[in-house]
Amino acid sequence: MDKHELTLASRPLVHDLLQRHPPVISELTFTNLFAWRRTRPVWFSVAAETLLFWITEKGGSEPTVLFGPPVGPLPIEEVAKIAPFSRMVRIPGPEAERLRQAGHQVTEDRDNADYVYRTSDLANLAGRKYAKKRNHIKNCLDRYRCEYEPFSPAIIAECLAMQSHWCEMRECAVNLELGGEDAAIRETMEHCEEFGCLGGAIRVDGKIAAYAVAEPLSPDTAVWHFEKAMPDIVGLGQLVTHWFAREALTGFTYVNREQDLGIPGLRQAKESYYPDHLVEKFTVEPFAK
Repeated sequence: MDKHELTLASRPLVHDLLQRHPPVISELTFTNLFAWRRTRPVWFSVAAETLLFWITEKGGSEPTVLFGPPVGPLPIEEVAKIAPFSRMVRIPGPEAERLRQAGHQVTEDRDNADYVYRTSDLANLAGRKYAKKRNHIKNCLDRYRCEYEPFSPAIIAECLAMQSHWCEMRECAVNLELGGEDAAIRETMEHCEEFGCLGGAIRVDGKIAAYAVAEPLSPDTAVWHFEKAMPDIVGLGQLVTHWFAREALTGFTYVNREQDLGIPGLRQAKESYYPDHLVEKFTVEPFAK
């Protein structure tokens, strides 16, 4: 089974199959796979009109780990028979259960479960459970002059300048995880129009101070890739979440806001917006021990 490195030239093939077989996990968009390739290189192969993504084991040199479920008509049980793999990661619940029944060892990966929200909940923030969010937003709007703007080439350039300032404050240069995220953000911004991304930013007193980037994942779901707000402006994080959902994403029933990575503060923040459901993911070993 030939494996090919994911490059810009791969996009027509990859995007076409993802459009025809929409995924449920946040990782499976060309934008996500390509933007994070510096910290998580990706290869792909095609079997029976089905797309398979591969990554390497930590410290490994060959792509032997199947990354996500197959994209296409080939069932995952058949993939397990024809594609030699060291393990599978980010496998959704239904596919993982079929592999469990086939004798594979399956382990839940809670840290990478996706949080999926009703877009209307984020756009409206209605009801008592969102009272604190509304109060933070009101305080922000009372103190600052805030304006929402959709992405344009000029706005993206300003967002990148803001990202540089944010990274200086958070010391991305010495934090490998934040440095990797910064590289992924810049790749996404650079190709935003080409990749069909949805983006919006907030000016605070005339200067870009927050932004968010998403794209369609399936006909009824958007995936929200990145969001940044300058930390010295209280309530701005809540405001960009609210305004971006309201202004850019109301054409989608749901929005997938990706994982919490097991980070306690991030988990608490994601849970505080009351997800509609989680997309559970699992790690699969070739055979049960």
